[in-house]
Amino acid sequence: MPPPPKSTAGRSEEARALARARELPNSRTATDVDSLRRAFADHLQYSQAKDEHTATALDRYFAVAYAVRDRMMRRWVQTQQTYYRSDTKRVYYLSLEFLMGKALENNLINLGLRDSMRDALASLGLELDDLLAQEPDAGLGNGGLGRLAACFLDSLATLQYPAYGYGIRYEFGIFDQELRNGWQVERPEEWLRFGNAWEIPRPEYEVPVHFFGRTEHFVDEHGKHRVRWVDTRKVLGMPYDTPVAGYHNHTVNTLRLWRARASEEFDLSDFNRGDYIAAVEEKNLSETISKVLYPNDLTVMGKELRLQQQYFFVACSIHDILNRHLKTHESFDGFADKVAIQLNDTHPAIAVAELMRVFVDQYDLEWEKAWEICRSVFGYTNHTLLPEALERWQVELFGRVLPRHLEIVYEINRRFLDEVRASGKADEGAVARMSIIEEGPGRQVRMANLAVIGSRSVNGVAALHTELLKTELFHDFHALWPERFNNKTNGVTPRRWLLAANPELARTITECIGPQWVTDADELRRLEPLADDADFRRVFREIKRQNKERLAAIVKAENGITLDLDSIFDVQVKRLHEYKRQLLNVLHIVHQYLRIKADPAYAPVPRTYVFGAKAAPGYFMAKQIIKLINSVGEVVNHDLDVRGRIAVVFLKNYRVSLAERVFPAADVSEQISTAGKEASGTGNMKFQMNGALTVGTLDGANVEIREEVGAENFFLFGLTVEQVAELRRRGYNPWEYYRNDRDLKAVLDALSSGRFSPGEPRLFQPIVDSLLNGGDPYLCLADFRSYLECQERVSQAYLDPERWSRMAILNVARSGKFSSDRTIREYAEEIWGATPTPVA
Repeated sequence: MPPPPKSTAGRSEEARALARARELPNSRTATDVDSLRRAFADHLQYSQAKDEHTATALDRYFAVAYAVRDRMMRRWVQTQQTYYRSDTKRVYYLSLEFLMGKALENNLINLGLRDSMRDALASLGLELDDLLAQEPDAGLGNGGLGRLAACFLDSLATLQYPAYGYGIRYEFGIFDQELRNGWQVERPEEWLRFGNAWEIPRPEYEVPVHFFGRTEHFVDEHGKHRVRWVDTRKVLGMPYDTPVAGYHNHTVNTLRLWRARASEEFDLSDFNRGDYIAAVEEKNLSETISKVLYPNDLTVMGKELRLQQQYFFVACSIHDILNRHLKTHESFDGFADKVAIQLNDTHPAIAVAELMRVFVDQYDLEWEKAWEICRSVFGYTNHTLLPEALERWQVELFGRVLPRHLEIVYEINRRFLDEVRASGKADEGAVARMSIIEEGPGRQVRMANLAVIGSRSVNGVAALHTELLKTELFHDFHALWPERFNNKTNGVTPRRWLLAANPELARTITECIGPQWVTDADELRRLEPLADDADFRRVFREIKRQNKERLAAIVKAENGITLDLDSIFDVQVKRLHEYKRQLLNVLHIVHQYLRIKADPAYAPVPRTYVFGAKAAPGYFMAKQIIKLINSVGEVVNHDLDVRGRIAVVFLKNYRVSLAERVFPAADVSEQISTAGKEASGTGNMKFQMNGALTVGTLDGANVEIREEVGAENFFLFGLTVEQVAELRRRGYNPWEYYRNDRDLKAVLDALSSGRFSPGEPRLFQPIVDSLLNGGDPYLCLADFRSYLECQERVSQAYLDPERWSRMAILNVARSGKFSSDRTIREYAEEIWGATPTPVA
């Protein structure tokens, strides 16, 4: 919420303070309170052209942001100079998503300026928190993948690794979510509407990117076979650089995001003929590429745009990487000693073919040499076990958009399959499964196979996930190249997810064990003895309650619901997908509701169920589940019989800044995906780091969290991966569970009968049908009884505050393994061969 308008007296006081600030010595990058106050005053006047009478809260936010950015600029330049002088190996992180959230507070913390800036603004009668609220989220990602990339950038800078992030500067990021009668409605997210204080446009580094056209094969004057890509449609990629500051050091790395721009703003001949629409048509077509995050790909046009997006940012980034290398090196000899490129999932996998195209077609390298370099620089991180999430492109579409790249993919594939057959290590079945081209009526290019074949390292993101990659998803490749496969369990940055998100807890931890934990999360282990200290447990509970109060205030303002702070805050916030099983959570809530209605004497431990999730615009079942959550909440929250016992809240428009309020307030973290479906998860780590106890299956990183915190401090339920496989082998029949479990039958019958949709009794029948007649693909019914029993254990534990506090403290103390700093060190040492390069 913007702060209320200032009174005339307040403006006069601010005017006098600003006048005094402008009289201070002008030190561009000093960090004392006086200098920050002067910098704020200058930017308000000279950057925003406002004074205390006309400035809005947004103007004041920009003035603060520019003052902070000024203090990053010299370090930013020095960082790049240091990398050039030392000729160090650089890491390039290619990701279609960077879910950065808000930047101001994070930069204040990392630069060590938060307290000084707060004091500087207070002396002007302003509140820093009011101005922090003005910044929009940079929602350039969909969920865990993009947020992980943001954590990695923070850790790379904090650990002083020479690194660059590359992605797309989407004009519209992840959509804003509205709820209309409980249904999700998507609205454009205009995060750039008022500009972006943190980015620096670099038009001098524009890159031409080509699409469509055809190839010409010819023999050059030396008798060598060559290929031209001609008659293409050209788009320009314009870079925008964002500084990424390390924590309390001088390193400021770069996130470079590419915006698509037409090669010509408009066709002058069309314009002169009066055909204004045709004059700007090419501009509009070109700039669509960076318009929106994840366009709906249910249509051919949508699929084509997705492929264009992926190639666009990859082509720009590869061009940039090679140009940077050639500034200080005359050839590509030793290129792999200076460059490491990490592919964040399959989205940038086309980089393998693009680097080969540039090496062979533009720099005239022999195929064998180019391929040797290519396979030495790439690493591929897989983030999913779901076959449908491993990108495949129709050969016809791929060849139309990128004709030269299809030829290169065919050649890579031909040589690879010849090599496999010659090795005698695989039968024809394995050869067919490993082929980049999936044969059949609709031939497809398998991007995951291209990434595996073109990389020196393939990693999963949790121990269980990596094991399943080896034994199931990529088992043929693992049999061929076992040495290439390794695990890098995900992590999250403790700077944002504890120090910034939970300042009271962070301050208390620092008072008890010192500040070293901020950059060495293993230090949190020193909290373990305090779990047995009654005074510390009391303080811990008080901090949790304060965080619950903050979240409750948001819920009151947004949902109109007053929460019981003594209830269990049971939270599931993440992308809405059937495998994450928000539906199982809802089935339990409905069971609780029906039980209370049937037995007025039943008095469960009060619980507040909190959800936050966005469903992909074209995902019918996910949208149905959001509607179900809201419909159940509508009934439960207005039924006097259950008031004070259970409440259901759906937080609309879940995003990073909202997550920063949710994680510290949670008592229970719901991590309930079907075993074998979640690659890792990072929300589970953020909850743990903030003292929430996990209710979870043995899936993804849950396995390692349970190992770290101890089985007694984790609420386990559900089938294991092995049991899931055995159940499917025997033949899973969900009707058996329906018929044999009276509680489960009552829940599904309530949904079918329209109890939660009285005006539309058949509204939720598709959900029931998916469970009973659709095979219940994610085994909600098979795990239902185990989940109910687990939730009873949760309730019993919560009745003992001292025991609960001890468990929660131990979760915080044992969260060090899940710092992204640890993850990045492992990538650097075991995959990239990169070393820290401190900036003086």
